[in-house]
Amino acid sequence: MITPQNIMRHELVGLEVEVTHSLHGDLQGIKGKVVNETKNTLTIDDGEGNEKIIPKGSATFHFTLPEGITIEIDGKIIISRPEDRIKKRFRKYW
Repeated sequence: MITPQNIMRHELVGLEVEVTHSLHGDLQGIKGKVVNETKNTLTIDDGEGNEKIIPKGSATFHFTLPEGITIEIDGKIIISRPEDRIKKRFRKYW
């Protein structure tokens, strides 16, 4: 079960996400479902068949958990391969 405390150790694919801040102004406000994740990017499907590739290091994300809880995460914190995040130690950011 994904909670705000352990979201960084879980798979992000399938979660609803919104880009709330980005150094690239045109990426701000993109909403949708995460369909792919690499070390440095998230691919977001906007629901209209368009997929946007967002660099993690230059954005802040709002992830919505299945229970409806919204969590803000700075993309710099989650820069790593998804399988390596399980082993990584994180400080509390919330």
